[in-house]
Amino acid sequence: MSTPTETSSREASRLEPGSFRDPESRVFYAEGGVYRTLSQQGLEDFELLAASKLFERFTAAGRLVGTQLLDKSGDLPEGLVKASAGVLRHERIPFVSYAYEWPFSMLKDAALLQLDLTLAALEEDMILKDSTPYNVQFKGSAPVFVDVGSFERYREGEPWVGYRQFCMLYLYPLLLQAVKEVSYHPFLRGAIDGIEPAQMRGLMSGRDRLRKGHYLHVFLHAKLEQRHGDRGKEVKAEVKRAGFKKELIVANVRRLRKLVERLEWNPPQGAWVEYGECNSYTSDDARHKDEFLHEVCVSQSWELTWDVGANNGRYSRIAARGSRSVIAVDADQGPTELLYRKLREEGDEQILTLTMNLADPSPGLGWRGLERKALPERGSPDLVLALALIHHLSIAANVPVKEFVDWLASLDTSLVIEFPTREDPMVEKLVAPKREGLPPDYERESFERVLARAFDVERRERLESGTRLLYFARPKGTGSPIDLTAPEG
Repeated sequence: MSTPTETSSREASRLEPGSFRDPESRVFYAEGGVYRTLSQQGLEDFELLAASKLFERFTAAGRLVGTQLLDKSGDLPEGLVKASAGVLRHERIPFVSYAYEWPFSMLKDAALLQLDLTLAALEEDMILKDSTPYNVQFKGSAPVFVDVGSFERYREGEPWVGYRQFCMLYLYPLLLQAVKEVSYHPFLRGAIDGIEPAQMRGLMSGRDRLRKGHYLHVFLHAKLEQRHGDRGKEVKAEVKRAGFKKELIVANVRRLRKLVERLEWNPPQGAWVEYGECNSYTSDDARHKDEFLHEVCVSQSWELTWDVGANNGRYSRIAARGSRSVIAVDADQGPTELLYRKLREEGDEQILTLTMNLADPSPGLGWRGLERKALPERGSPDLVLALALIHHLSIAANVPVKEFVDWLASLDTSLVIEFPTREDPMVEKLVAPKREGLPPDYERESFERVLARAFDVERRERLESGTRLLYFARPKGTGSPIDLTAPEG
């Protein structure tokens, strides 16, 4: 299933497009809230969950989404496959994100939460019917399991049906990154169901068979699936006749947890990983930039701020002073991995770290492209920070300046944007491999004309080094624009 997103109070009840895979439990939105309608079977499973110790324990710890069973169902959306026997109201998650946008440690923490819940459920004679990271969301650096409809009564003699899915969407991506130094993001973005056992086996070498857990969960798994993959119903019956015990599932989940816990990945210590400490800014430039941003960020209360090109999160932290939630986005997994680790140590639930290339952002995926949403469809920002970014998109990725500014304007957001001139050392480095004069639209005057057409620019300042300018702008018709042809100030 997909996860809840905020909806306008003006909207009628509507189903979440990504929740159709479980007819017993459908997410919908109404009057600004996130709800779940349950079939009779779904309601019985939830009542069993709500009476369990795990429900109280994980909810109190913030690891299971806050949930309330309503006395009255109210208006239900059209399109339900099964009649509604009960309705739940959920705590709203500030911003929805997906596994193919998470750095390594985020996916690992989500996997450990999935396994912890599975073990806790088995202790209560329950089990999770699936094992997908799309059932986990993050409040800042804190993972939260959001699909309470996944819990059901354990049926004696049946195997763990979520095992294959756990391998494909959790274990195999983590192994790729930890063992092969291969990013899992394009694999998960390319297939909503993850990496199949046969595919994973093909990505491993013969020597990998000797690694602990690899033979069982990769090589043997692929071999058994190849041999019995078309006999699912027969195999299930054979397993039941053989007297399959819950203790076998518990042992397997515990082995998986130990394997996942051992997996580690450390980003390379390159210039971009520690960019905040290894850049061309003078101390005066850095101070001036911090002050400019701080003044904007505390000038009002911002509901949601995007820091696009966040790198080590220096400016995301400043934005958090005046924002309820901050999304820190960077194309490089290294900085987002390190930032997430620091935020996790601090217990931060305000800044969400995402790995995403804005020149090739996350698209809509799944059935009809609606199960997983593109970034702007998950929540519009009030404020966007685009600092030390435009030259990378315009020069390195060949995105026209006007295209980038128009995209920002389409978000209907206030904006802090930095423009490094052609004399800036980083711009000179990016331009060096290109023919002279390219890109032709990367000029300060051209940029300011485009910016003024799309936004009301309220403030412009040049940093002391002279090669970088900062602008604060609001959507057209909402600000008090300055004259960009006038002297800077």
